[in-house]
Amino acid sequence: MNKVPLEIIIPVFNEGEKVLKLMEHFQKNIKNNFRVLFCYDLDNDNIFQYKDQLNGFNFEISFIKNPSRGPCSAIKEGFKSGNSDCVIVYPADDFINFNILDEMYNEFINGSHIVAASRFMKGGSMKGCPLIKSILVRSASFTLYYFSSIPIRDASNGFRLFSRQLLNEVKIESKVGFAYSLELLAKCNRLKYKISEIPAQWEERSEGSSRFKVFKWLPQYLKWYIYGLSTTWLKRGKI
Repeated sequence: MNKVPLEIIIPVFNEGEKVLKLMEHFQKNIKNNFRVLFCYDLDNDNIFQYKDQLNGFNFEISFIKNPSRGPCSAIKEGFKSGNSDCVIVYPADDFINFNILDEMYNEFINGSHIVAASRFMKGGSMKGCPLIKSILVRSASFTLYYFSSIPIRDASNGFRLFSRQLLNEVKIESKVGFAYSLELLAKCNRLKYKISEIPAQWEERSEGSSRFKVFKWLPQYLKWYIYGLSTTWLKRGKI
């Protein structure tokens, strides 16, 4: 696998037709050199029905088998499999934000170890979100921004860029959902590495069902939420 400056990890679960359309947007809109890592759970995932078409793009695409099940394990395997300077985790069904990926990479070039795609800063938006999920993510993000030293307004979004240096330095303990993203944010802040954000749009998916499991994943999100607060209030300094 040749080294590229940017890798884009996309966890997939039978979303072959969607990612084919997404790759067309990537090819037309992303200016920087990049590689895509599709992280999948099952060998019969329908993404393989589109493998020949996916291999026809002018950028490299790799398929990474999840050794377990679920998005957290899949994304962690993607992190381990890559060798780029930085990694963006991108949703398979997001046809809105591909035009900000170059901007996220430029923030990394300017010294950021995490670049958050923020729904809650000026210029960002979150539409159609179920009420309970909306209350939880907005409350967590609001309180961490105003009551901790975490400098971004959207703490819970899994769509963000991570530097390879951070990924190599920090052990990811999370095992469910997208808790790894909040964990890396809290640990990056404790290390006092630069964190930045740019506005992003988010809309509830119109097809299929969301894989966001609020109550199943909540304990691990709560763990890293408290970790983030303790960095500020209890002056914790070790990761």
